[in-house]
Amino acid sequence: MAGEVPQGAPSSPPSAGGGGQVLWEGRLAERPDAEAFAFQSSLSIDRRMALEDIRGSRAHAAMLGSQGVIPQADAAALSAELTRLEAELQSGALAVDGGAEDIHSFIEGVLTDRLGDTGRMVHAGRSRNDQTALDFRLYLKSSGGELRAELAETIRALLALAEAHAGSVMPGYTHLQRAQPVTLGHHLTAWCAGLERDLRRFRDALDRLDESPLGAGALAGSTLPLDREAVAGALGFARPSLNSMDSVADRDFALELAAASAILMTHLSRFCEDLVIWASEEFQFVSLADAWSTGSSIMPQKKNPDFAELIRGKSSRTIGGLVTLLTLLKGLPYAYNKDLQEDKEALFDSLDTSRRCLRMFRGMMAAAVFNTRRMEAACTGGFLEATDAAEYLVRKGLPFRRAHEITALLVRDCLQAGQRSIGARTIEELKARSALFEADLYPALSPAACVAARSLPGGPAPAEVRRQIQTLRSRL
Repeated sequence: MAGEVPQGAPSSPPSAGGGGQVLWEGRLAERPDAEAFAFQSSLSIDRRMALEDIRGSRAHAAMLGSQGVIPQADAAALSAELTRLEAELQSGALAVDGGAEDIHSFIEGVLTDRLGDTGRMVHAGRSRNDQTALDFRLYLKSSGGELRAELAETIRALLALAEAHAGSVMPGYTHLQRAQPVTLGHHLTAWCAGLERDLRRFRDALDRLDESPLGAGALAGSTLPLDREAVAGALGFARPSLNSMDSVADRDFALELAAASAILMTHLSRFCEDLVIWASEEFQFVSLADAWSTGSSIMPQKKNPDFAELIRGKSSRTIGGLVTLLTLLKGLPYAYNKDLQEDKEALFDSLDTSRRCLRMFRGMMAAAVFNTRRMEAACTGGFLEATDAAEYLVRKGLPFRRAHEITALLVRDCLQAGQRSIGARTIEELKARSALFEADLYPALSPAACVAARSLPGGPAPAEVRRQIQTLRSRL
């Protein structure tokens, strides 16, 4: 996962004041006690941004040196020590001190311990406000990209399954009632269309996130000759942020990613609802592999679709994460407030949850076996061909509302006669309702014929489904 380092044990237990010197203690005569210090500490959440904090500090130190704010030799020493610190954290040779207030304090503290006054130079022209915003954006650029890759891989896997079943006829449903014949490939491609929108939502959010807040300071920038463009470029951002106050107040990027995660998980939840229904004894459209099912602690015969249900359930976490962030921000005055420390936990959990669920969903679908015979058989009975019969009359020149009425009466005739399809009526019985009916109606009423006739863009005809699949693949 982006930015993660080995957690390890704290290198020293937190003291009553929470470890070593804190960055703000010069103004205050007293420190919070251990419990209060731990309450306001963010280390348990922001420690996953350790590598991003080092990257940002290294770019900032290099800029300070090139701008003459600090001596070049000190900038080089800071860069070398930050690189060494990065390697030690990644290897586990250095553990994050659990007594530190946050990851920024820990890293600056290590630099100061090792370099003395040179370590104290790294924060010139910088506030924890813009530093935190920078680390957050850097982390999300990486983790958001990883999530997009998982999402794209999931879409590709579903498209391959859809292509294999482009001609597998099944009922389509509205109101959970059989409506019209479609194909399994059409249904799976519908899922992919939603997921491809999710992919674009993440891309759009990451595009707007792609600006560096470093140099905004606490809210009003700095009197030092900082080169914000150089730092933004060194860190791979498209540009520096426009307004220093907005730079530290803005969390729109977090909201957008939280919203994209919530919508993605809502899609997965709906897909899993389909699977739970299809796997039931009443439907028997799909058999989920034993490895993606669980049994019952009391009923020996049970095979439960627990993975699908868990994905459906975990969508609530991402929806809650979005509500958390919206509620957090709605009453905050510009610019920075300590409340914003609460911006990361909910979003990190949403991104982690979305990524795990994509992996689980993809594996579950890869092992699923679809009962295509059962699906096709379910298209017979229930009068799924009724709309086709009405449109047959429309093609003969009858107004649709009149054609709809005649077909509805035919359905009533069938029900009274104990018949399960319009095709069970004789031609004489059909003509009793409309003289426009001819024998060529019968072959047009089979499920496969109903599907094949729906070849308009977006329809379920196999060739059209394959075109949709190619379109989605090209968008990836």
